Amino acid sequence: MLTIHGVTRSRASRIVWLCHELDLPFRQVPVIQAYRLPWPDAADAPLNTHSPAFLALSPAGAIPVIEDDGLVLSEALACTLYLARKHGGPLAPRDLAEDALMMQWSFRAATAIEPDALTLLFLHGRGQAQPGEDAALVAEAAERLIRPMKVLEDHLATHRNLVGGRFTVADLNVAEILRYAQGYGPLMEQFPAVQAWLADCQARPAFQKMWRERMAEPE
Repeated sequence: MLTIHGVTRSRASRIVWLCHELDLPFRQVPVIQAYRLPWPDAADAPLNTHSPAFLALSPAGAIPVIEDDGLVLSEALACTLYLARKHGGPLAPRDLAEDALMMQWSFRAATAIEPDALTLLFLHGRGQAQPGEDAALVAEAAERLIRPMKVLEDHLATHRNLVGGRFTVADLNVAEILRYAQGYGPLMEQFPAVQAWLADCQARPAFQKMWRERMAEPE
């Protein structure tokens, strides 16, 4: 059985969502991020990314990691792309061209959107205003996101999904990255097609199931 190492309040959410889309059974080992613990190296600390048992599996000390038929794989986007290809169906690429496009959208989101989207998540949070230096960092991050977001907007203004006219692993990967910026209205309101597409992605039963599980975990 597929094993996912990592709590759902992490990038493991992408893999959990995909598994629910595929009705793929899995076992989840709730490895927590060390930075969320006051004393991650204490003898009685919960299993975390500093724990020797986890570092033996993942020397990089980062979640998520999957184990599948002898394969140990890290990096959430690599995991979702691998599982989609392995198990097939509408989320998977139908040919090499679709495979390339799914990688293109996933990697573009990871490199051009995710770093600044995380700044918005961590500094702006659930919509609260931040004073001083943090406010400047939020504004700068939002400004840098306009260009890659416009690429998405122009595509989604004429396409329902990113690849192949259907929901695929590319939509899942990009939607989970964009979720980090979703709470920052001054940015998102500029891109109505992106907002509509993201709402459709998050209305899917598999996303809703993942989200309930995520919310059930401790903050």
